[in-house]
Amino acid sequence: MFNRIRQRLSYRLTRDTVLVAMVLGLVLNLIQITLDYFTARESMDREVRALIEISQSPASQIAYNIDVRLAEELLDGLLQHPATIDARIIDSDGQTMAAASQSSPVSRYRWISDLLFGASRVFNEELQVPQLADLPLGQLVVTIDTYHYGIQFLTRATNTLIIGLLKSLALSGVLLAIFYFVLTRPMMNVINALSQVRASSPEKVRLPIPENHKGDEIGTMVGIINQHLENMEVSVAKLRSAESAMKNYSSQLEREVEDRTREISEKNEALLRGNRALVRAKEDAVRRARARANFLASMSHEIRTPLNGVLGMLGLALESEKDAGQRNRLEIALNAGESLLGLLNDILDISKVEAGKLSLESIPFSMRKLIEECATLHAQQARRKGINLVNETAPDLPEHFLGDPTRTRQILNNLLSNAIKFTDAGTVKIRTSWSGGSLRLEVIDTGIGMSREGLHRIFSPFSQADTDTTRLYGGTGLGLTLCRQLVERMHGQILVDSKEGTGTHFTVTLPLPVHQGDEPEIAEGVLRRLSDIGIAMALPQSNPHRLAIESQLRSWNIPVRSASRHPEGILLIDAANSPRESLAFANDWRGEGVILADQSGTATSNHPRHCVVALPLRRDDLFRCLCAAGGLGSGGQSTRPDRSLGTGQQPIPALNILLVEDNQVNQLVASSLLKKLGHRVDHAENGRRALEALQNKTYDLVLMDCQMPVMDGYEATRAIRQNPQWQTLPVIAVTANVMQGDREDCLASGMNDYITKPYNRDELRAVIARWAPLSPEPPTDS
Repeated sequence: MFNRIRQRLSYRLTRDTVLVAMVLGLVLNLIQITLDYFTARESMDREVRALIEISQSPASQIAYNIDVRLAEELLDGLLQHPATIDARIIDSDGQTMAAASQSSPVSRYRWISDLLFGASRVFNEELQVPQLADLPLGQLVVTIDTYHYGIQFLTRATNTLIIGLLKSLALSGVLLAIFYFVLTRPMMNVINALSQVRASSPEKVRLPIPENHKGDEIGTMVGIINQHLENMEVSVAKLRSAESAMKNYSSQLEREVEDRTREISEKNEALLRGNRALVRAKEDAVRRARARANFLASMSHEIRTPLNGVLGMLGLALESEKDAGQRNRLEIALNAGESLLGLLNDILDISKVEAGKLSLESIPFSMRKLIEECATLHAQQARRKGINLVNETAPDLPEHFLGDPTRTRQILNNLLSNAIKFTDAGTVKIRTSWSGGSLRLEVIDTGIGMSREGLHRIFSPFSQADTDTTRLYGGTGLGLTLCRQLVERMHGQILVDSKEGTGTHFTVTLPLPVHQGDEPEIAEGVLRRLSDIGIAMALPQSNPHRLAIESQLRSWNIPVRSASRHPEGILLIDAANSPRESLAFANDWRGEGVILADQSGTATSNHPRHCVVALPLRRDDLFRCLCAAGGLGSGGQSTRPDRSLGTGQQPIPALNILLVEDNQVNQLVASSLLKKLGHRVDHAENGRRALEALQNKTYDLVLMDCQMPVMDGYEATRAIRQNPQWQTLPVIAVTANVMQGDREDCLASGMNDYITKPYNRDELRAVIARWAPLSPEPPTDS
């Protein structure tokens, strides 16, 4: 019975109509629910914002008056709202003045609400009073449980879906009855009449038109059937004629299909040939790109070798030249050569990255010290332009990370150099923090900024934000390209945000793991003593370094007070702001010692109770000055020796050094530097001559070039290590190659250390200090 009903046209019409209506209704209900969802989120935000706005003014007065009782009453009032689970007032020092909280409701539908609205939302509102708009009073922090709003939304959504389903079911019943009486029953009468037609003479049959259907579609259909019965014989004849024509057309169609199939096959073969040609062209382009990168790397190395000699000779000439005019011209030539060398280094690094030959180190290093060194390096450049370079390293930054310090330093130096170059007034800031396993470096400037179009070009090689930038400030556009490639090789991310005229904000995120090694220790007793003494801060609020200094002091739990209100403790004063007045105020100070914060790089003081801390901030310098001003000596800070940083301050005795170098200019430069350092130098043009020299004379140290004719430095070093007499002889690699893979090749061949050209006096002194014998034997000539 049910199968017969399912076969009826009224049933299928009703089913299809109801299905369409249900689907359409479901879509409309979902649209309504979606709109209701966004409305619910906006309503939640508006309601909570309104609640916070109403509470801001009394909370500000409470924070200003530091009235804890009123604060608790206000927070208890906020908890009366069904969505509020936590409310607190935090003062300007980040400490909680008052807090109130309640538990979140538990429900088996809570996971749906949390998925749609989140488990909770935190709203912050800065507290301030109209009369003291610039005085920070803290924050009003309100945490709401979104379940209150989520369950309301889920209730409305459920009602909407249920009502829509009931509407569809009611519509099904009504349509089924209407279709049966209006359509199905008249059609069944027509079908019964057709079933009585004789097969021998169908054209003689006439179908009755149902009552009340003469003018509608059913009556029209019956009339047309009767007409068709009358013309059936004619139709049969025409059908036979059409069948014959169809056979002829089918044959013609088969021929056309064969022709089209053949044409498609030919086009497919041509397309395959074209694809193969494109693949070959792509492979050829890749080979050419790699060949260009390798050629560029080789040519950069070949150019670097004579350029190193030029820079070395200019440096020697500059040291011996007394005439001021000649020194000025030599300095200009030396600066130009160093700029060219830096450009070649960038080109070589980029080409190495593109050729896939850049390898990264993973060694422990201090990110804090690296940042402080970079900031100190660029501080003089910033001072010459009259801008402030500020180091805002987070006090809780881990001491050591595992990574490549050389490439990290290269990234930071490029960003700082760019920021200072394009900033004519204001501040350049370095912010550093660590969270979630990632190191975050930010370089923020108040310079010329960039347009939206310029942001899409700055990471492309040889490109800058616009042509005016290149004309006014110079540069090649390679620095940021190299930064992006190095960051990507470290699996990090570099982002930039900028607007014209408002400055630029670079953010570098590097996934560097923390290294749990030996950490510098500070005696707890010293910190407690400094905490008892306290700091009288005389730095103005406008001083850009104040926040960094104050954050570091508070991380050590050293209280910071105003110098005008509390004339006691250690005075920290700005040395560059009215120097005479600052010194006079410092000399009259009745408390402990005085720390002069110097951001100009020129402050000095001969007063025994005064100590100068140079800015941008270096944490160790600040601690040293605190201990000196507080009369605590060195402060008990323990440090562990690090061989990589050289030996102690004892003078290095004169050594016998063998210089293995095939370039005569580089020989002259290195020999001059070594002799000025007080050492005796012999030359060897290649590795074979070096082995002969070692057999004829005893040397304390060997400086070995890597690329030489006859026998290169790697082969010569391996031969040296095979001789038992030379197992402990220090061999230092000296090469124009600067990539990490070259350093690994040098160490793998048996060399002890590695320095790069051009020859630098400080680097030579440091590497010789690291590897000089403690008691060198006197030279003996055979």
